[in-house]
Parts: sequence; C-alpha cells; structure tokens
Amino acid sequence: DDALLQTVEQLSEKLTPRHVIFAHSTVAPDSMRAAADIVERRGARFVEACFTGSKGAAEKGELVYYVGGTDEALREGRPILEASSKQILHIGPVGQASAIKVATNMVTAASIQSAAEALALVQAQGLPLEKFVEAMRVNASYSGTLAMKLPKMLERDFAPHFSVKHMLKDMQIASQIALSHYLDLGVTAAARNQLFEQLQWGHGDDDYSAVLRKYFHEPSPGYSEESEIQEPLEQSNAEEWITASAGAETQNVEAQEEDLVASPEPVLSFGGTMNAAAPAAAPLRRGFLKQLLSRFSSGEE
Repeated sequence: DDALLQTVEQLSEKLTPRHVIFAHSTVAPDSMRAAADIVERRGARFVEACFTGSKGAAEKGELVYYVGGTDEALREGRPILEASSKQILHIGPVGQASAIKVATNMVTAASIQSAAEALALVQAQGLPLEKFVEAMRVNASYSGTLAMKLPKMLERDFAPHFSVKHMLKDMQIASQIALSHYLDLGVTAAARNQLFEQLQWGHGDDDYSAVLRKYFHEPSPGYSEESEIQEPLEQSNAEEWITASAGAETQNVEAQEEDLVASPEPVLSFGGTMNAAAPAAAPLRRGFLKQLLSRFSSGEE
C-alpha cells in the first residue's frame, strides 16, 4: 500500500488536468482512496482498475477489469482499458473495486485450502487422488480455479503464478477490513493462517496452492495430466503498474515486488522462529495434538 502512495506522490509533481491515472494494485480500499485524493488534488483523473484473467487473456486483450472512479474518469480512460480487456465492470466510487477484488481472492484462497484438505482426507482413506479430481469435474462446486490448480497440486507443481506471500497479503487486507467492521471471517482466517505457515516455512515465493504441503510431502506417482486451461494472471505485486495518459501521452510506472509486499509484521505472530529444515511431519503432529486437546477439553472421547 505504501508503495502505491509513494509512486503516486512522485507522479503528482508532473500531473496536469490532462492526465488520467490508472491504478492496478490490489491494496486496501482506504489506500486506493488516498491515492485518488493525491491525483485529484492536481486536477487529474484517477481510475481504480483491478483486473483478473489468464496470461493468454492478457496477450489477447481479454482481461476483465473491476473499475472504481467517476463516470468522467472512466469515460476518458475506457479506450485504454478496452485495448487489453473483454469486459469492464464499473463497480462504483474509488475503493469499491479493491473491495471486490479482495473478496474474490477470499473465495479463491478458501477454495484451494479446502481442496488441499479434501485431498488429505481422500489419501487418508486410501483412495486414488485421481478419483477425487474425476468426481470434482462433474460436481456443481467445480470451478475454473480448481480446473487449473488440481492437476498441478497432484503433481506437486508449485511454480508461482500467484504467490503465497501475495495471497497472504490479500487475506491480511480482508482480515483488517473485517476487524474494522466487527466481522468474524472464520474461513478467511483459516486460509490466512495456512498461507502464513507456508511463508514461515520459507515457501513465500511458491504458488499459493503450496498449502497442500501441510498434508503431502512426496510427488503423486504416475500422475501426468496437464491442465489445458491457462493460469490466472493475478495481480502479483511485481506486475502492478500505474499508467498516466494525456491524449497520446502515456506514462508507465512499474512498482517493484519488494516494495509492495505486505508488512513484515504479519497479522499472526509466533514466538521464536521456525526452521525451514525442520521435519516435514511437524505440522501434522501439531494438528493432531490440537485435535486431541480440543476433544479432551470438550469432554469428547
């Protein structure tokens, strides 16, 4: 969030009423509104343009934008957005598109966390993991996210498309919003905790589907299916950019990933440090002990 504000502050000295600024970062709604205020004080227009889509969609101009801003700003900026999109959804005033983007990422993170737990249960029952994938394909809850991620999860392919640390940042934003509105977001908190655990184990740069590591430690033998669906081009902070346009004049400023990573002081904190070389079975043992303690405290046998 700070990097967005710093970048806009640096741009503001050059802004004139002819300019339109596009902000594509996934940040807290309040930070987006603060950035808009800086731009608009200079007489320029500000368009909040969070996006989603695949890498192929970006290349083909088929992204989907969630847009926040005034009608005037969107009218001026629409031709630029149309060059890389198939759909533009005007959500409302600045800040609201960021809230929608965070909310959609909440569903995405929860979906992959639940898939990881479901795969753990299937394996515990001695069933082929491929049967779970097959069953999900004809299940009403199947989604594009699961279609893209399940094959890679079975292959233990955690090459980053949207990293653990970036998804964790978005879940922290969601948690902060929830706290300010006295909301109990149990599922989001659970997904955030598992992402944080992977970060602590040194997997922050892996794809967020690496939450599966808590339950699986060896490759699934013989599974070689390749997903035909392209990976989503999420707004990893390394790819966040701001565009200033004035007629034929366009400025692009690319913010570096290191500047946009969530605060090093996470929402969760643990005493001491976690060694990434610790035995892989440690998380499983902790989870098992927690279940036992919970049952004893509740009187279950």
